[in-house]
Amino acid sequence: MDIVSALVPPVVMAALFIAVIRVMVKTQGGANKAKEDAAVDAAIARAEGARQGSPKTDG
Repeated sequence: MDIVSALVPPVVMAALFIAVIRVMVKTQGGANKAKEDAAVDAAIARAEGARQGSPKTDG
């Protein structure tokens, strides 16, 4: 019984880890990929624009 109780938590964690990885792989791409990519590109463009647009103050 000690062996079973020692092995159950790692086996459960491994199964949950595999399930999470499978969900992550399955949700990559698909119909929302273009929308997500556009949102990331827009955020990067805003960040670069804010960085370039801010004046430097060199004391």
